[in-house]
Order: sequence, then structure tokens, then C-alpha cells
Amino acid sequence: MKQDALPPRAAARPLTLETHGITRQDDFAWLRADNWQEVMKDPSVLDADIRSYLEAENAYHEAQMAPTKTLQEKLFAEMRGRIKEDDSSVPAPDGPFAYGLKYETGGQQPVFFRTPRDGGAETVLLHGDKEAEGTAYFRIGGVSQSTDHALIAWAYDDKGSEYYSLKLRDAQSAKDFDYAIEDTGGGGVFSEDSRYVFYVRLDANHRPSKLFRHEVGSDPASDVLVYEEKDAGFFMGVGKTQSGDTIVIDIHDHETSEVWMIPATDPTAEPVLVAERETGIEYSIDDHGDTLYILTNAGGAEDFKIVTAPKGNPGRENWSDLVPHKAGCLILSHCVYKSFMTRLEREDGLPRIVIRRLADNIEYSIAFDEEAYSLGLGGGYEFDTSTIRFTYSSMTTPSQTFDYNVETRERVLRKEQEVPSGHDADDYVTRRLMAPAADGETVPVSVLYRKDTRLDGSAPLLLYGYGSYGITIPASFNSNCLSLVDRGFVYAIAHIRGGKDKGFHWYKDGRRENKKNTFTDFIAAADHLVAENFTSHDRIVAQGGSAGGMLMGAIANLAPEKFGGIIAEVPFVDVLSTMLDDTLPLTPPEWPEWGNPITDKAAYDYIASYSPYDNVEAKAYPAILAVGGLTDPRVTYWEPAKWVAKLRATGTGDKLLMLKTNMEAGHGGASGRFDRLKEVAETQAFALLVADKA
Repeated sequence: MKQDALPPRAAARPLTLETHGITRQDDFAWLRADNWQEVMKDPSVLDADIRSYLEAENAYHEAQMAPTKTLQEKLFAEMRGRIKEDDSSVPAPDGPFAYGLKYETGGQQPVFFRTPRDGGAETVLLHGDKEAEGTAYFRIGGVSQSTDHALIAWAYDDKGSEYYSLKLRDAQSAKDFDYAIEDTGGGGVFSEDSRYVFYVRLDANHRPSKLFRHEVGSDPASDVLVYEEKDAGFFMGVGKTQSGDTIVIDIHDHETSEVWMIPATDPTAEPVLVAERETGIEYSIDDHGDTLYILTNAGGAEDFKIVTAPKGNPGRENWSDLVPHKAGCLILSHCVYKSFMTRLEREDGLPRIVIRRLADNIEYSIAFDEEAYSLGLGGGYEFDTSTIRFTYSSMTTPSQTFDYNVETRERVLRKEQEVPSGHDADDYVTRRLMAPAADGETVPVSVLYRKDTRLDGSAPLLLYGYGSYGITIPASFNSNCLSLVDRGFVYAIAHIRGGKDKGFHWYKDGRRENKKNTFTDFIAAADHLVAENFTSHDRIVAQGGSAGGMLMGAIANLAPEKFGGIIAEVPFVDVLSTMLDDTLPLTPPEWPEWGNPITDKAAYDYIASYSPYDNVEAKAYPAILAVGGLTDPRVTYWEPAKWVAKLRATGTGDKLLMLKTNMEAGHGGASGRFDRLKEVAETQAFALLVADKA
């Protein structure tokens, strides 16, 4: 650590706030730009005082990390060496063509292409690196082909704000139409006749509130508003069923959903409601002729079931069970083809694929034997097919892509992730542990380490966690973490409550009034890893991003002595202030996840009791690296900025505390694949720095 560089200190400008008769003081509220909406689209309009502070923190971070530059370069070279630079996906058939994406050697962005269905010369549809020329940030959103294969709809974000520009392109010439549709959610869906494109537009507060229909070749100003969602608490998206027969308007928050349908062959028809939203009831649809296949938790099906309904009269009163609810067996997704249906489900923490023949409802499953693994199921483009495609990996096994014939049950390996610099799975061990929690639950922990790592408590350990929105962090292959593991680290994932690793109840037990279980589960995982001699507390580096960054802030307050270091990426740490501000992009849709402190004093009190920013105290904190993005619409830049400012002003320890704000990116960090690796190398260098100091 560079000792002669003094950390910057943000000025305290006290702001008094009162809610439910409770007064609190926020010394660093001024770091929230009043014109944040404009900053999302044009970072240059950021207030000079705020910019000055963020740049001072960046300079301090740069100075502290300067001694690790050689290490960062080495880590980056290792991680890049594990990537097949000219990699390509297995093209997926769609009518006369097969569509895929690839990367070119040295390229940062994907290249989208197609070939004749049975092989032949490639046609480049979209060259990401060429489109990105001259931009500091560039991320491609949705890319989709029209039904007649003459057009491509594609979207891009060149600020990191997730306001996407949608363009149409002639597939043969690869020339764009001379207009763009601005402020979209990132993709377009074609009608059956390829004459229209449906898309979602974001409002000034970054909410996906309006669905439009665009006639190809017309002025976007004349686009037709198809549906407007008046409730700011709901997200909206648009898609298509696997058959291609139905355009689906999906409206949802984190616990309630509503679906409207438009026939793809009659794109100007009025949307038809499937079932009116009812708080706590979720559902999603696929179709087959005149029948809907609906995945839902209705009727007390906590881990979901699949029902059918007539498309012409799809209300909930006409739902009939097809795959009944089975407690503890969580159905994650389903997809309907001409002669069969697939579903991805998880039981006892492990996923499997189930194939169900529609003619006679006979079904069987595809599963694997490893102790911990990840399974992914892709829908493909075609409805009339006997082949599905799935991916498999584990913490020691690189990703494999299989084509599977549901009639013959033949499995064909189509692609195996290459690690050009070499990888021998036999050099590594993967384990699944169960950490005891204080309330009697057990928390799954996936662990990876080299066979020659001594498990005597001396090894440094990186413990990753998320634990929100029901998102499960899979025990999949991650070539980047091998740089730490090969240096003696143990790499562990804590599958804490707030995800769905052990069924839907695992999610319910880690949200709203149960949120603190997420934090105590993570601490329990750390305790168990120490008890089992994988590491010691001062050698644990915790890592989490976004809602997982909130986890990092919470465990820093609850048990700072149990962690040697913390990496908090785009951390959601100012929970109370954000949930009280209904003008922010995600606040109303987030209330089902955290509670609404505006209307509910109990929710206010509970959030206030754990919100990381509000609970910073005069205590010694572990070394902390916080990373934010200036144009991030999900976790706004001022959350990590305020948190670090308060930690500097209040904390009593002498451990390294740094804030890095990416001034040219948003929630996902750098957009190019190699630029992103540089960011990973930097966080790993911090972890190694902490371990070296331990």
C-alpha cells in the first residue's frame, strides 16, 4: 500500500430527513446529482463538485493499486490465455439458415453471422467491433432476425445507461435503415409477416412503461402505442412463444405477473389478457395450437406447477393441472415444441432437464452425477424439431454444449469450451458443503481448490455471495477464478437464502422481513469454512455485486472481524434512501423484494436496521474495495460513493478503503470482453494484496 497518499474525504453537508416521525441525518446526500437523469445520457453534465470527489477517489485508488500493476498484467494475461479468442457458438438452425455469434482474435465485441442451414459460407450480419469504433463504451442488446430472414433488429447502448438505440438492418447487405428508435429496452420482436417490430420504450425515469408497434421503414414518430403500464412498480417486456404464434407482453414485479397476447399473424389486433394480476401469483406462458402451457405458482404451488388452458378462454378458472406441484422440486422454466415439452427443474440443490412427450405424457429426465454442477437449457429458434440443446459445466469441468434427440435419446457433444493455455480437471477438487445456520437450516457452499492446497486453515479464500431476487448462483466453470486458485486460494460460493437453491422457500426466507437471513447465512458459511480448516477468518475475502454488494455492506457492519477484505461491486448499500425515493428507476418495482418504507413503518424500521450505509459505525472495518459506474441506472453511482465517504468519516481502523468509479460505464462494468478482464484482474489483485497482508 502506498502510505504517502492520503485518502480523499468528502465534505459533510448535513441533510435532515424525516419519515414516520423518525429523523435521520445524511451528511453525504449531496453526492446524488439532482440532474441524474441527464447524467445517465450525458455524463459530462455531472456537477463539478461531485465529479471532483469521484476523480479524487479514483486517483487514490490508482495510487494504492499502483504496486500491483505488474501483478494485474500477469493476471490479465493468464485470464486472456484461457479464452479461445476466435471462439464461435454452435450455430442454431432456423428455416433455411443457422445463426450464431463468434469473436475474432483480438476482438472485444461479438460478431453475429449466419450460414446456410446445412453449412456453407458465413454471412456477417453485425460486426460488433466495427460498430463500437470511436466509443468508450459499447454494449449490444438484443439481435433478432425477421420471420422471412430479410431483416435484423439490433440494439446498442453507448453510455452504459441501458437506454438502447434500436436499429433495423437489411440482412443481405448488412446496411442499416437510416433511422434509429431511441430509449428502448434493448430488443425488438417481429410480427409473422415481418412488417412490424414490437419494442418497449423506457421513460425519463428509466422504466419500461410503454410497448410500441413500429412499421418497418416508417418514421418512428408515428409508431403506435400498443400497451402502457400505469403502475410504476411493474417491469414490462415483449417476446414470442416457441411456436412463433404469439407475441407475449410480460408484465411483472418480483412476485406478481400478468401476460397479454397478440397473434403474430394479426399484429394490429388488440392485446388479449391471459389472467389478471393477483398479488403473489406468478405465471409465464408458452403455446401449442389452441392450448396454452402455463408455468405458475397459483393454488399454493410454491415450487410451481404447469397447467394448460384454452387460448381462446385463458382465464385462471380454466387452468387444468398438467405437471402437478411437488414440494421441494422447483420448476424453473418450460418450453413447448410440436411433439414434446421440456422443463428445467431443481431438486436437492441440483438441476435436471425433463422431457415430456405430448402425445401420451410419458416423461424422462436428463441428469448428471457430479457433486455440484450447472445445467442450461436453450430454446433454439425452431418449433418443429426433435432436437434440444443444453449446456453443462461444473467448477472443474469447462462448459460443454450438447444436442439431444428427444426421440432416440442420443446425446451429441457439439462444443467443448477450450482453454488454450491448458486445463487439467484432475488438478482440482470441487466439493459441496452444508454450513449450519443458527436457526437450524443448512446453507449449501460450493468449493473449488487445487489438490495440492493444504487445508490446514492457512489458505486464503474468496467467498462469493448474492442472495436476492430468487437468483441462484450456479456451480459452473469459471476460468477467471483459476488465477486465484492456482495461487493457493480456495474459491467458494455461498448459496444463501434469497436465492432459490433449495426451492422457492429459500427465496421467501431471504427477502423482505426475512432479509437478514441472507447476511447471517453468509457469515455462517464463513464460519463453517474456518471450522473445516479451509481457511481462517482474516484470510477470507468476501465478494458480491449489486444486491450482493448490499450483502457485502451488511456483513461488514455485522461481523467485520470475520473477513480480511471485502470486494463490493456496484453495491446496493443505500437501501433506505433508495427505497424511499420513488423517482428512481427501480424503486417501485423493488418494494415487493425489500418492503415499502414509504407506506409501511414496519418496513422502514426493518430496512433501517440493516441498510449498510445507515449502519456504518465507529469500528474497525476490513479492507474494502467498492466499485461503481457513473451511468448505472440500477445501483446509482452515489450509493458506493456515499458509503465510502461515511466509512472514511466514521470507521476507526487503518485497513485499506478504496472507491473506484468507472466514469464511462454502468452496472455491468466495461463492455469489451478484454476490458472486463482487466477489471477482474484488478479485483483479484486486491484479493491477493489482502491475503498477502493477512
